[in-house]
Amino acid sequence: MDRRVTEDSGGVSGLKKRKIRPFGIAFMLYCLVAAGAFGIEEMIPASGPGLTIVILAVFPIVWALPICLMVSELSALMPREGGIYVWVKEALGEMWGFCTCWWSTICTYLCSATYVVLVVGYAEKFIDMTNVQVMAVKVAMILIFTVINLMGLKEVSVVNTVFSVMIIAVFALVTVVGFANWEFNPVEPFTPEGESVVSSLGGSVCIAIWMYCGYECVAYVSGEIENPKVIPKGFFIAMPLIALSYILPTVAGLGSIGSWESWSTESAEGTVGYADVLTQNLGQAWGVVFIIIAIISQCAIFNTYMTAGSRGFLVMSDDNLSPKFLGKVDKKRGMPYWGIILIAAVTMIMSTFDFSTIIILVGPVCIVVYFTISVSLIVLRKKYPVDKRGDIYYIKGGKKVIYVITALVFIVGIAGIIVNGTEYFIMSFITIGSGLVAYIIFKLLYGGLYRKSPDRYPINEKTRLATGDVMRIGLFMLLCGILAFFGALFITWYEGSYGEEYYLETYEKGILSDFWLMIKILKFGGIISGILGIILLILGKRYDDTERIKKESL
Repeated sequence: MDRRVTEDSGGVSGLKKRKIRPFGIAFMLYCLVAAGAFGIEEMIPASGPGLTIVILAVFPIVWALPICLMVSELSALMPREGGIYVWVKEALGEMWGFCTCWWSTICTYLCSATYVVLVVGYAEKFIDMTNVQVMAVKVAMILIFTVINLMGLKEVSVVNTVFSVMIIAVFALVTVVGFANWEFNPVEPFTPEGESVVSSLGGSVCIAIWMYCGYECVAYVSGEIENPKVIPKGFFIAMPLIALSYILPTVAGLGSIGSWESWSTESAEGTVGYADVLTQNLGQAWGVVFIIIAIISQCAIFNTYMTAGSRGFLVMSDDNLSPKFLGKVDKKRGMPYWGIILIAAVTMIMSTFDFSTIIILVGPVCIVVYFTISVSLIVLRKKYPVDKRGDIYYIKGGKKVIYVITALVFIVGIAGIIVNGTEYFIMSFITIGSGLVAYIIFKLLYGGLYRKSPDRYPINEKTRLATGDVMRIGLFMLLCGILAFFGALFITWYEGSYGEEYYLETYEKGILSDFWLMIKILKFGGIISGILGIILLILGKRYDDTERIKKESL
C-alpha cells in the first residue's frame, strides 16, 4: 500500500492530470538536463581535453547521481505540483520553502535565456545575421514555444520526445564518425600548458554543474502526472543516457578533429565543435544537418524549462506568497498562462547577455537549491520513516547512504561556488539574498500560509512573519557569513597569485577591478553577516520560538 504525504497546500486547483509514461519522463529529463552535448565546447580550451573528459565522467557519479536519488525519493513521497517548494516547506518551513522556490525559478529563467542565446550562436555558424535578424530569431523562438506550453503538458511531452530522438540520433552519428576517423589522443594535453589541475577547474566546474543540472525541475509538474511511480523510473533511464551523450561524442570529436584550443560555441572564424566532426568527414551538408539539430536541441530544452519555470510562482501564489494573477490557470487546458507569459518576457530580456555570463550567474544559485533539497531529505526521512511508506520508491542503504550523497552535494557544490571567480562569488550573495528579501516582502504583502490556516501556520504579531522566522533569518545570515569569510580565505590562496592583475585588466575600474577590495568585502561582510545572524538567533530563541510561544499561550 502506498503511503504518500498529503499536504493541503501541495495541490493547485485547475491543473489537469496527464498520463505520462516512464520514457516520456526520461525524454523530458533529457531535454531539461542535456538535449545533446552543446555547451561542453567551452570547457575544452578552459580546462584541457583530458581534464574535461574526466570531469564529464566523474560528475555523473558525484553530482548527478545524488541529485537523481534525492529527487526520485522526494517526488515519490510528495508528488505535488511545485515539488521542490513543497518538500522544503514541509521539512524546513515556509521561509526556506519560498527561498528555494525563488532560487530555482530564477535558475530556470536564466537557463531558459542560455538556450535562446545558443540557438542564435549555432545559427550564425552558417548564416550571417544582422542584429535585427538575431532579435527576430529570438522573438520567434520564444513565441513558438510559448504557444506550445499554453497548449498543455502532453503537447510539451510529445514535442520533447520527437526532439530527443532526433538529438540522440545525430550525436550517435557524431560518435560513430568520430571513432571511425580517429587521429588524435583525446586526453592530451590533460590541462592547458602551464596550468595545474586545480587552476584549470575554474569556470569548467560551473559549466559541468550546469550540464548536469535540471533533474529537479520535473518535480514542478509532478502534481499533473497521473501515476507518480513513473518519475523514479524515468530518472534511471535518463541519467546514463545523459552521461553517455556527453562523454562519447566529446571523446570521438577530440579524437577525430583535435584542435582542442579552438573548441567553442561561438561562430567566430577558426573555432570548431561537434559539427566539424561531420563536415570534415562527411561533407558540408552534414554540418548543416547538425546545426539544424543543434537549434532543435536548444528549442527542446527551452520548451521544457518554460514548463518548469512557469510553475514556481503558481504554487507560491496558491499559498499567498506571490501575486494572485500568477496563480491563474486556463480552465480549458489547465495551464498557468500568466506564469508562461512571465518566463517568456524575462527570457527575452536575459537573452541579450552572452552564454558564459549567464551560466556563471546560474551556477551558485542552482547549487544552493540542492543544498536545501539535501537537508530536506534528511529531515523528511526522520519525519516520514521509510518503513511506513509502503511500496513507494526510496533510496536503499539506510542513513549512511543518505549522509554520503548529501555530503557529495555539499562538497561539489561549495567547490563550484568558490572557484567560480571572485566577482561572481560576490554577486552570488546578491542573488541568494534576493530570495530572503522577496520572502519578507511577499509575506508582509500577501500573508502567506497564515491566511490559509492561522492555527496551523501562526505568525509573530510583532514581526508579521511566521513564528520562528527570526531564527530562520538568523541562520540564513550566519551561513552566508561563514561561506563569505572562509570563501575569501580560499580565494586568496586560489587566485592570490594572479587575481590583482587579472581583475584590473578585465574590468579596468570599479569594485570588480580591485581584487583585494573584493576580498576585504567578503571577509568583513562575512563577519558582519555572521554576527547579525547570531544576534537574530538569540533574539529569535527568546521572542520568536514556536514552542515557547505555544507554551506561553497555554
